Amino acid sequence: MDLGFETIGNATLIFHDGGPVLATDPWIDGAAYFGSWTRSHEVPAAQRAAIHACEHVWLSHGHPDHLSLESLDKLRHAEILLPDHEGGRIRRDLAAQGFRVRVLPDREWIELSPRIEIACVADYNQDAILLVRIGGRLVANLNDAGERGWSEFVRGAIRDHDESYLLRLSGFGDADMINYLDEDGRRITPNAASRIPPGQTISRMVDRYGARFFIPFSSMHRYQRADSAWANRYTTGLDDYARGFRSRRCEMLPAFVRVDLQRDAVERIDPPESRAEVQPPEAFGDRWDEPLAPGDFRALEAYVRRVEHLADAFDFVRFRVAGRDHEISLRRDRGRPRRGITFQVPRHSLMCAVEWEIFDDLLIGNFMRTTLYGLPPVSGGLYPDFSPYVAKYADNGGARTKRELQAYFRAYWTRDPIAWLRDQLDARCVRPIQENGARMLRRALGERSTAFRAAREFYWGARRLMP
Repeated sequence: MDLGFETIGNATLIFHDGGPVLATDPWIDGAAYFGSWTRSHEVPAAQRAAIHACEHVWLSHGHPDHLSLESLDKLRHAEILLPDHEGGRIRRDLAAQGFRVRVLPDREWIELSPRIEIACVADYNQDAILLVRIGGRLVANLNDAGERGWSEFVRGAIRDHDESYLLRLSGFGDADMINYLDEDGRRITPNAASRIPPGQTISRMVDRYGARFFIPFSSMHRYQRADSAWANRYTTGLDDYARGFRSRRCEMLPAFVRVDLQRDAVERIDPPESRAEVQPPEAFGDRWDEPLAPGDFRALEAYVRRVEHLADAFDFVRFRVAGRDHEISLRRDRGRPRRGITFQVPRHSLMCAVEWEIFDDLLIGNFMRTTLYGLPPVSGGLYPDFSPYVAKYADNGGARTKRELQAYFRAYWTRDPIAWLRDQLDARCVRPIQENGARMLRRALGERSTAFRAAREFYWGARRLMP
């Protein structure tokens, strides 16, 4: 292919201009999240060879289904392009391992070849999006990033191009922490169990952005650990994305596709499904009956206490390892019920997550079991007070104390104050009302009821009329 792009794997785009030029988030070998995830489909030999031939590799963020060290080790000839994440952890870690690294300034167009330009935006959730101009068309790779200050930049770029392609995570909703237990030890059925047709949400999204084509992306995985394989029932199949999709402007393309811009041709890629068998946790170093070793609790306590915000939100964080509870007391407000979290988790992956500062890998792997205590029934689980502060701001951004957090957020604010203020208004006012209202309606009306569906469609119809 002389000019165009391909999609393959979980979140990999391959751009061609007279030959392979750029690959994004290449996860082509190995597992992710302590062995819990594998790719849903194989990477065919042709696409694998194209990835290996690319001169540049762009990495969106630090999750192992996007930043796969086993895959990158075979791409050491390439220049690694990174978003300008505050804290610079990925840049330092990769440079220390001998990779050739380049940090891209926010919202600046960079030429990679005669017909390919890219612009990247990093956000305060330690994620990023990539826009690619290729032969006069636009490809918007939103991977699994939430809208945090960059949506107007993307919409403006799409308006400037007659032909645009939007790629983003979608599906039933398993690509996050869904392994919650109630206080009696029973698993709480996740929202993904309702299997709301993904096309409904995709339709609303593409209409807001104004894209001409949509390609399902960043959600092509399956679970292969025996203690996480239960979540396979909530993953999204390739045929599921189009269910409920209706748009007057936008056309949905297959998840794995070759777009030849020189010939104006679209060709489906049909890779075989992954045949990886379910493996015991011991295959990845985990034994559920292994207790904490001497010194482990001190490391756990130091890891939790360094994140000062946790003491404002929780009374305790408890780790249940090999059937024994290890509680870290943070505060006690006797004016209300105790609020806290219990994580039931094998020792090996827990201590690796603490040592390597990758707690998100435990959450998204969905073999760790989480119980919440004393939190409001409409709360977002570990959001907004645990996951972002531990996994995003502290682990990846290096902001643990309140003073460090102020400097961290100020750094993102200075990049685009207007976009920052717009996002904060949305985060503090619009999204909580939307999410809590949806939860209350879901409980009151039933997610599959006609009344709930009508209320949801009314809401999104109103949102389409907003600027």
